[in-house]
Amino acid sequence: MNNIVIRILVDSAADYSLKELKEKNIEMIPLSITLSETTYLDTVELERNHLYELLESTGSFPKTSQPSPEAFAAVFEDAKEKGDEVICILLSSALSGTCQSATLAKSMVEYDNIYIIDSLSATIAIKLMADYADKLRRRNVPAEEIVEKVEGMKSRTRIFAAIDTLEYLQRGGRISKTAAAIGSLANLKPIITVTQEGTVAIVSKCIGRNKAIATVLKFFEEHPANPEFPVYPLFTYGKENAEKLVEKCAKESIACADFQQVGAAIGSHIGAGAYGLAYVEK
Repeated sequence: MNNIVIRILVDSAADYSLKELKEKNIEMIPLSITLSETTYLDTVELERNHLYELLESTGSFPKTSQPSPEAFAAVFEDAKEKGDEVICILLSSALSGTCQSATLAKSMVEYDNIYIIDSLSATIAIKLMADYADKLRRRNVPAEEIVEKVEGMKSRTRIFAAIDTLEYLQRGGRISKTAAAIGSLANLKPIITVTQEGTVAIVSKCIGRNKAIATVLKFFEEHPANPEFPVYPLFTYGKENAEKLVEKCAKESIACADFQQVGAAIGSHIGAGAYGLAYVEK
């Protein structure tokens, strides 16, 4: 039974680096990002810091596009030929049509050993799921059981993040120009989360960074972490705010793992300076 190869496939919204994907033997299909008339393949052609630099310099709002069914079909055809099993852990269907593309591709290649998991989440939360799937795969757990366990944990992945600038919410049409201007004057820092339905929602609004950090930690205490999984500090561009959050975590005896940089799928909506925590709840 153990000679069946289980392949783990994510889209670029999982925010793995190319190096991590190689090390973990996880495959990735990129989303596309169009910025000022130029289209890039996320992660492959557009490095994270470069993305944020472009966002700052162009002042435009990027458009992210899901991968085509053909992109998934190429991987699925290859798996079918080799008799491999594929577990796909993909960006929330409430945020993107990526799951839809994969589902279409599965019906195109007519192969049953493809499992599509709608993460109902984004960024490092998807990475937490894929890392868990990889850990189980290394223990020779069968694909169906891995899928069941990941499906069981996905409602417990949590992201709480503070937004440093309102400019990107305004660029993306989430708030009006007036609201952004007033909010900036008041030093307003919204706190966002990914909901159980897989959407991004503002859960609180704070004045200033210290209050924002305290609020992120309040949500963390209300939804305590499962110690079997890492607690990842997140940042978009510029680590200063995230480092302050980690300092505060240390004072509260919250052990944080390595910093994780949020990529285009979420980062382009929240902009530079955003920071937060991603983890699995007890």
